[in-house]
Amino acid sequence: MIRVTLPRFARFEAWRTAARDLASARVLPGAVTWADPDSPPDLFGADAPPPPGSHQVTATQDFLQLARQVASHSDPERWSLLYAALMRAQTDRRFLSNPADPMLDRLSRMAKSVRRDIHKMHAFVRFHELPSDSPRRRFAAWFEPEHPILEAGTPFFAKRFADMDWLIATPEGIARFTGGAIDYAPPQPRPDLPDDHSHDLWQTYFANIFNPARIKTQAMRSEMPLKYWKNLPETRLIPDMLADAPRRVQAMREAGASTAPAFAPRVTARIRQPLPDSAPTTLTDAASQAARCTRCDLCHAATQTVWGEGPPDAPLMIVGEAPGDHEDLQGRPFIGPAGQLLRTTMIQTGLDPDRTWLTNAVKHFRFTPRGKRRLHQSPDGSHIQHCRWLLDLERRLVAPRLTLALGATAALALTGNRQPLTPRRGRIEPALDGGPVLITWHPSLILRLPPDRASAALAQFRADLTQAANQIA
Repeated sequence: MIRVTLPRFARFEAWRTAARDLASARVLPGAVTWADPDSPPDLFGADAPPPPGSHQVTATQDFLQLARQVASHSDPERWSLLYAALMRAQTDRRFLSNPADPMLDRLSRMAKSVRRDIHKMHAFVRFHELPSDSPRRRFAAWFEPEHPILEAGTPFFAKRFADMDWLIATPEGIARFTGGAIDYAPPQPRPDLPDDHSHDLWQTYFANIFNPARIKTQAMRSEMPLKYWKNLPETRLIPDMLADAPRRVQAMREAGASTAPAFAPRVTARIRQPLPDSAPTTLTDAASQAARCTRCDLCHAATQTVWGEGPPDAPLMIVGEAPGDHEDLQGRPFIGPAGQLLRTTMIQTGLDPDRTWLTNAVKHFRFTPRGKRRLHQSPDGSHIQHCRWLLDLERRLVAPRLTLALGATAALALTGNRQPLTPRRGRIEPALDGGPVLITWHPSLILRLPPDRASAALAQFRADLTQAANQIA
């Protein structure tokens, strides 16, 4: 039995070196014990350098990225799992592209948990200012993550707070940023941090952005789990704000506008779309009304209305342009070639298509007949405007935390912004209803590009979907 003890920090690099040497000698996963510095002695294993080997060892960039994330998981079996996956990939690399494979599924879920924990660290670290005898200000913070993510999570703070010196202490260890470089040290007892007067300003801001009319306590606890509350200065305000919410909502109603100006009917008559007899209150009722929509001429040629699909509480909504030929015939969004590319990329970046609301800005297929073929045509501005009530209805009933706009039509329908898409791709803009919208390419564009340009566009598309996964994690 070979025992490999990994260092407290730079663990992934140490594992990668040792795993490559062991795999080159074709050492079986069951013959290796991976240990952390604090692991107890192994009665049956001894530290030994990896034996020399002559076999070539290869790993894809996607696997290395996945392994780097899994390396920050708290599961003590993570190193053994990664080595077993590396060995398996030497003879069966196809399993790395099969999301249903049990080994890949377990590693992907571990990586997703790590990404979520890093996101929480970036959101919930609260610095306290310390005395400083130099021109640079000094700060310190205490954070208790679920996983050992200190090395993975702190480079974010080095970029964001490069003009100050700081320390982040965790049960795993300490990260010190001094003079532009991060150093890591073993853990120490939790520091006694002084009060920070800036926390009073932060609490004032937090209290003033609180909207009592949009309280969703379950969503709030999902985004800000209770285990973090003890280290967040603003959470002490939450119980009183929740208790006072009904009074504030009533005050908002009483302060609302009473009588509209005399010219208001003439203005709204020019822009108001006819409303259904009654506003649907469920997605099932909304789909039923959408099936009978005749607001524009597209309904006369299309086979059917293609309504969105997904769970009613989906945290992510993806909006495309309009149904294609396959979608029009089957009545489901994103099942054609572009939809297959979307779903595949979602799985690769940690997004679950079954936990996402998939829809289009326009619900009917627009096409030009060419013999027996129906050639896709992009909807024009009037189609987008007529169909916006359906998209608004979906957004109101699903209430996603983030919306991904695929292409210029979806971006226009969601934000009202007609500016070119290229400088906006990868950025988050406010929707017409105020929600965040992340803008990216439509997968059909990637499929139409020549190979050299398609590769770059696909990389950008994958990066945008990874950003979306991190936003909702």
